[in-house]
Amino acid sequence: MKLTPFAKLVLFASVLAAAFLSVRHFAPDTFNRLIPSAKVQPSGVPLRADLPDLPAGGSSSTKAVDLPGTAVGCSDKPEVRMLVWAWNAQMGAMFANGGPQSTEGSLMCSNGANLKLVREDDSSKMQEALVAFATDLSKGNPNPTTGAHFVGIMGDGSATFLKGLNDTLKRLGPEYQAKVVGSLGYSRGEDKFMGPAQWKENPSASRGGLVAGYLRDGDWNIAQKWLGDNSLCNNPDEHTWDAQCLNWVAASDYIDAAEKYVAGYCEERPVVSHGKKTGETKHVCVNGVVTWTPGDVTVAQKRGGLVSIVSTREYTSQMPHVIIGIDKWMKANRPEVTGMLTAMLEGGDQVKSSARALEFASKVSAKVYHESDGAYWEKYYHGTTEKDRTGSIVELGGSAANNLADNLLLFGLVPGSSNLFAATYKVFGDIVVNQYPELVPSYMPVKEVLDTSYIKAIAAKNAPETKEAQPVFASAGEQLKSVVSRRAWHINFDSGRASFSSGTEAELNKLLQDLLVAGGTVVEIHGHTDSQGTVQANMSLSEERAFAVKQWLEQQSSINFPQGRIRVFSHGQENPIAPNSTADGRAQNRRVEIVIGTTHS
Repeated sequence: MKLTPFAKLVLFASVLAAAFLSVRHFAPDTFNRLIPSAKVQPSGVPLRADLPDLPAGGSSSTKAVDLPGTAVGCSDKPEVRMLVWAWNAQMGAMFANGGPQSTEGSLMCSNGANLKLVREDDSSKMQEALVAFATDLSKGNPNPTTGAHFVGIMGDGSATFLKGLNDTLKRLGPEYQAKVVGSLGYSRGEDKFMGPAQWKENPSASRGGLVAGYLRDGDWNIAQKWLGDNSLCNNPDEHTWDAQCLNWVAASDYIDAAEKYVAGYCEERPVVSHGKKTGETKHVCVNGVVTWTPGDVTVAQKRGGLVSIVSTREYTSQMPHVIIGIDKWMKANRPEVTGMLTAMLEGGDQVKSSARALEFASKVSAKVYHESDGAYWEKYYHGTTEKDRTGSIVELGGSAANNLADNLLLFGLVPGSSNLFAATYKVFGDIVVNQYPELVPSYMPVKEVLDTSYIKAIAAKNAPETKEAQPVFASAGEQLKSVVSRRAWHINFDSGRASFSSGTEAELNKLLQDLLVAGGTVVEIHGHTDSQGTVQANMSLSEERAFAVKQWLEQQSSINFPQGRIRVFSHGQENPIAPNSTADGRAQNRRVEIVIGTTHS
């Protein structure tokens, strides 16, 4: 049986802030839901999503493991419960557990953990389960039978998820805060922004576009990142239309977003400019979608005509899966936590290296998610290309499981790597605060919600090889076939030299973060000068300055900027963007232009 639309539409639909702004707030003694609507405010370019790059992923050395049995095992161990969405990134845990409850011969039982995996697609209920667990724990019950020990959500929604949750848990005491302790995998293409092909070829063509989506959520974030990368503005008011910005139609879920495009949904809207109504109205129709599988399949099969503008295939670090638990219980039960994580990451090893293990994990997924078709999960785990209704080829699906090496790289625990989760957490928290400051004025610092001690302890015993999980890029001679974004950066240099001038560090750090987000892309650095000096001297100077930026980036994070990722081009004074006759014009022309793209179509 093919996966029902409901089975995946709820996958992220309730990501409570989940990834942005369907924020849940809890009262001290009762749970009160708040579904926010966007405040009308001027359109503007979204903050640059300063996410880090994501390793290409690979398998560390893997020992052969027989498939687990089907009978429930290790029932002599205390039960540990984890609430999960229906998400392919969790394949490693599915293999490790052997079934909804840990089975005989499973990696989970072998590592001393009796885990029960429970599907829960409502993030607010995930929060309720953690609060109920922590409340019972605070009453002296060392292993509560109410609520859940752990939940798994998207990393790019964790800032707002944890803000609302931990504000509630504060009443129990600081030791009851919820923290991130590990990751099971990533979205690697299934979450995407779809639009007409001309938007991909010329991002400015998206101005005035009307996109359907579940607003202020993970896939909406992909579009926000793309807009920021291309210096394009976003209209945050889903009830008006701005000809200079990307506009939105609020959908009730991801399937509804796709169906609105398929049905040719249109509205009469007030026209605004910079957030102010002009007195005019405009008849506008949906011509773009933010969605995930099976929403992208619905678009492709029922109408077609849209391509993947950008997805987590390019923005590879945007959506890491994260495991969240209550700090007090985890510290008191450290062996159980490390045992559970060890089993899950060993399961990730198996799924990454064995087709047989993936097939088995897919069948377990179907059982945990109460779906009968394991083949569906296996197919869209890999991702696929299919013809849409117009005959065009489109990309659908795509996820990846994590092993221990992937976790070490995700949390910046390998020399030369960046803390990818910390950057993901911060950048999307910043986007929400920037666009909806009254609704979400702040979020917790990452150091207060991340505990890497469990992953470090596992690594101390296993010492995994991380080289295979590090990103690898094609040779410099291979041309970009698809451009994701193009943006000019005004990095100041000393006059006539390739050394950075004072006060440039903040802009360089923004550039670093902005490039790290798109881990699946190649980076081109194009150097430009004004017209002062000779043509030959300016050509050499622009090259030296571009190389200075390249070397600085590589020094900051050598693993995330390996050989082959950054390419340098010099243009001297050839391509001015402003008149060289004025000081202001010359300043604009002294620039570094960053182009990110892929060497695949």
